[in-house]
Amino acid sequence: MAEDALVTAAPGTVVGPVDVGAVAHGGHCVGRLEGRVVFVRHALPGETVRVRLTDTSHDRFWRGDAVEVLRADPARITPRCPVAGPGMCGGCDFQHADPSTQRELKASVVREQLSHLAGLDLDVVVEELPGGMFGWRTRMAYVAHSGRSAMRVHRSNDLIDVPSEGCPLAVPAQPDPHALAAALPDTDEHALRVVTDWSGTSTVMIDGVVTQGPQDLVEHAVERDWRVDADGFWQVHPHAADTLVGAVMEGLAPQAGERGFDLYCGVGLFAGALSAAGVQMWGVEVDRRAIELAGENVPEARFTAGRVDRLLRRMPRSTDLVVLDPPRTGAGKDVVDAVADRNPRAIAYVACDPAALGRDLGRLRRQGYELSSLRAFDLFPNTHHVECVAICVPA
Repeated sequence: MAEDALVTAAPGTVVGPVDVGAVAHGGHCVGRLEGRVVFVRHALPGETVRVRLTDTSHDRFWRGDAVEVLRADPARITPRCPVAGPGMCGGCDFQHADPSTQRELKASVVREQLSHLAGLDLDVVVEELPGGMFGWRTRMAYVAHSGRSAMRVHRSNDLIDVPSEGCPLAVPAQPDPHALAAALPDTDEHALRVVTDWSGTSTVMIDGVVTQGPQDLVEHAVERDWRVDADGFWQVHPHAADTLVGAVMEGLAPQAGERGFDLYCGVGLFAGALSAAGVQMWGVEVDRRAIELAGENVPEARFTAGRVDRLLRRMPRSTDLVVLDPPRTGAGKDVVDAVADRNPRAIAYVACDPAALGRDLGRLRRQGYELSSLRAFDLFPNTHHVECVAICVPA
């Protein structure tokens, strides 16, 4: 493609050949076209592809989808889902790669983000969870329109209908989303959410209102039941809660009589496990309904509703253990500094975003803490998402 044509290329233009480089954070690989960076989805490192541009609004980079593979990587496979691909459902980034390669790509992203943002040089392995690559997602969000259920196209408001057999990521116990959508007026779009607990009980929400099933569901993890608001937070993979609690408990090695904070505690999962080990726990969470349920789930612990950064100012000036399980944006400077100022003997950081983890670990290192262990888990097969548990101790 000539340089003047390249400069004026519009979304929808097919360009190439593009040589695809390393995977990057966000579910794409880095390609280059006549000196310009192109973030390419649905490609694999080392491939040569033609790219349909989807975003040319930035001077320094463009975005696009690999629509023709000229030289394929041996790890490339045919996606099981007919709408997992360029210009279609935005839910699966890596379904075109075999399972072991997916985990290698995620490990590479974690390794690069921790190196770049925290100055850590680590050998990262992403661990597989039981249950396989499909049928694991217990919480599904759709758009109901014209009597059909649909998903959003990546970085777009456009819709792509869910296959007639349903989304292959959803747990089999969930009701048919097309049947649910067909029962709604087809003149408007509706937010359709389906949540299924460990027993197979499902709750259906239309535009945020429960229309079928209970408002509170019951999950089971670490040998106890947990009441969870159907519209609240709980890990979407059936084995995630036990996996993450196991990693946190192994890393912290709690001792009876110690004190601990569970920050961003949700319905009390980590506080419950640590309380059972004899730790005096105080959980903090901004969601008041989650705090109410945490108090019922773990009556032996203390829970307070409010913003973590503000409540930490009123909490004890010392503690033995801290669990941080922040939202995707991370804990941030104020929370990290406040945690480090309390001199805990160990901090467990549970992270769903490698970049946020890297930033916060870098901050902890500057505050006198070092990473003692890191485990990464494939909690979200066929997507670019990965969950990490980092254990930090005083340097």
